[in-house]
This record gives sequence, structure tokens and C-alpha cells, in this order.
Amino acid sequence: MTVNCKKECKQVCAKLSPGICGLPCLVRVCRIEKGKASVEIYETECTMLHKVAENIKEIELREVFASITDNPVYQAAAKAGCHASCPVPVAILKAAEVALDVALAMPVAIDFVDCN
Repeated sequence: MTVNCKKECKQVCAKLSPGICGLPCLVRVCRIEKGKASVEIYETECTMLHKVAENIKEIELREVFASITDNPVYQAAAKAGCHASCPVPVAILKAAEVALDVALAMPVAIDFVDCN
């Protein structure tokens, strides 16, 4: 699947190395109009993420801020069988926030450190 972002539209890409599953991916979110963006998940061998991509092609600003139980991105991930700790849904939402001009593009990280 390829999303054709208009040159004048804001496009945000995120590269994910999700961890132990070993199935990286790229997420691209393009603002297509005020308050609405297209979503693409690509360069992954994860069949579950392919299913998520089929179900989330666009997202609206109000959906970005929906609670986890009401959020269409998390609902699509659950329906596709994604693991609860899969970082891709949050990456889609963070990229959408940036594409829709409600957040800045700042790195997000989970670093495991020694507890002592």
C-alpha cells in the first residue's frame, strides 16, 4: 500500500524497531486536510501490522485524542491480534499529532536500565 502525499501536505515518518519480535516497520502519516490525515504502515513483514494498515487508512484529530478503549488505532491493533505492548499504535498516534500540528516531533524511548 502506498499513500500519495501531496507535496504541500505535511508528512511525518517514524521508523520503529519494536523489540523482541524483530519485525521493524515504518509509519507515515500525511495531513490531507485540516484535522484529517492518511496513515500508512510499510516495510514490515508483520502480518498483524498489515491487518492494522488495512483498517486504519485515515485518522481524524478527535480520534487521536480518544481514550485507549475508544481509539480506532488501538481497536484495529486489537482486532489484528497485536501484542498489548506493541509500540506501533502509539507511533501512529504520535506521528498523527505531529502531522496535524498538535505536537512537536520529539523522540520517544523506552530504555531498560539496571535497577540497582
